[in-house]
Formats: sequence, structure tokens, C-alpha cells
Amino acid sequence: MSTDFNGTWNMVSNDNFEAYMAALDIDFPTRKIANLLKPQKVIEQKGDSFIVKTLSTFRNYRVQFTVGEEFEEDTKGLDNRKCKSLVTWVSNKLVCVQKGEKENRGWTHWVEDGDLHLELHCSDQVCKQVYRKVPGA
Repeated sequence: MSTDFNGTWNMVSNDNFEAYMAALDIDFPTRKIANLLKPQKVIEQKGDSFIVKTLSTFRNYRVQFTVGEEFEEDTKGLDNRKCKSLVTWVSNKLVCVQKGEKENRGWTHWVEDGDLHLELHCSDQVCKQVYRKVPGA
């Protein structure tokens, strides 16, 4: 049985985001602004189909995928690249591998102790984020 990711989640911690963005070659001014943000994730899950929205006062990002089906992802608003992404279940975690210009790029999402965890990786950098579910959401 898969984990239920549905809900609205507010960021509570964001470790090593600056270095992760630098590994993606995101420009200095954008990194400085983005590092100050506390984005919100809105996740809609129906079985293995997901819509994940990352919302902030600076930029919003939306990705839609089905677990186990490779798709072309356009990271417009993030690092403005296209990559082939594949999300799979590894135990109770969603693991995404992104193939494109950057090596060792992807992310892992999981729920632990009621919090949503996200590890973003690119090259040799790993960013760890934690989100807390909005009550009633």
C-alpha cells in the first residue's frame, strides 16, 4: 500500500538549499531570493497519480506524474531545463531520477512522523526540506 501524500504542507526547515541551487547553475540573485522563501506544497494524489504544486510569493511550480511512467519535465521557473523524469516507489518513498544536463539529479519524498520530507540532489549537493501538514487540509 502506498503512502498518502494528499494535503497542503508548509515548510518548516530547508538545509543546504543555496548549494543545491548553485549546483543547478541558478543565478546568484535568484538563489538569494529563493533561499528566503518558505514555500508551500499542495499534493493531490489518486493512487499512483500525482499533482505536486510548490507555491511561493516568488514563483510557483507544478508537476504532474504517474508513478512508474517516464515523462518529460520542464523545470521552467526553477532552473529552466528539460529532463526525463521517472518516479518510482521505493518502500514508502517516492524516488525521482531526472536525466538531463545535470548529473545525479532527482529527489525523494516521504512522510515520517506526520511530516513531509523532501531530499533534492544534484551533482554532489543534497538539500533536505521538511514540511508540516496544514490542519484540516
